[in-house]
Amino acid sequence: MTGSPTWGVVATIKAPARDILNFAAHHLDLGAHRVHVYLDAPNPEAQQALRDHPKCRVILCDEDYWRRRRRKGSPEAHQPRQSLNASHCLQRRPQVDWLAHIDVDEFLWPEAPLPAQLAALPEDVLSARVRPVEALAPDPDDPPPEGVAWFKSCARLPGQRRVETEAIYPVHGAHLNGGFLSHVAGKVFVRTGVPGVHMRIHNAFIGREMDASPPELPATRLCHLHATDWAHWRATYAYRLAQGSYREGLKPTAPDGSGLNMHALFRTLEAAGGEAALRRFWHEVCVATPDLRARLKAHGHLHAIALDLGAKRARHFPETR
Repeated sequence: MTGSPTWGVVATIKAPARDILNFAAHHLDLGAHRVHVYLDAPNPEAQQALRDHPKCRVILCDEDYWRRRRRKGSPEAHQPRQSLNASHCLQRRPQVDWLAHIDVDEFLWPEAPLPAQLAALPEDVLSARVRPVEALAPDPDDPPPEGVAWFKSCARLPGQRRVETEAIYPVHGAHLNGGFLSHVAGKVFVRTGVPGVHMRIHNAFIGREMDASPPELPATRLCHLHATDWAHWRATYAYRLAQGSYREGLKPTAPDGSGLNMHALFRTLEAAGGEAALRRFWHEVCVATPDLRARLKAHGHLHAIALDLGAKRARHFPETR
């Protein structure tokens, strides 16, 4: 590969136009050469804005799209749709050297230019992992500085992660993986142009073989806005419990496989104390209180990040609201 490698992102999205364009604008602002959006539901405003931008590509995943993919219809669950669309993008012509499959509420946050980080990878590396940081809700009694949001991280090694999680979240930490409500695995960049490669949610595959030990990009975080406030979390809770990241059947979230999975944990909390128990959980795990921030900071897991999404959207999509 000569020169600096190009990179891009691909996402399957069902969200308001503002959120879709925030996602695109943030990554364009970072220098993405292509932003590929597969619209999981019609969104004329976002579709037109993306089509008008020279570095964006947009596909509406309607019945005709799935028919052209030689499928009887759209897969019922969103996770297979995401994987199929990401692989479709990878295998067609992504127009970049490296492609990351992420979600609309995830934002890459490199501390050094991404092309330099990707160029430093050995030529035989197929994929490289980016670890997440998860957004905390602001404490109304002690909000962060203007324009800044608090995020939490967790230890990479499972043993250390478990010890730290139980110290940081003394009430519910035994059932949590790093104190996260969502994934700790992060997402991967995949080298394009390699035959037989396809993408799933968190990993790259060649045929049926997973790229099991991708190197990490330690100078890049993935900012995940999984639960930015109580209203947002409560509005998405039922769906996540039924079909999403809290659905039944997933493994226990503790790193050693012990304890409850998120579905069982939330069902147990609801059975014991209803809405009040969910609120107590939320306050311990998700609100950036001074005490939680102090415990996170003591373990090196507190991060202040200014995404500034509105300004980026105005820069890249000035004709939109």
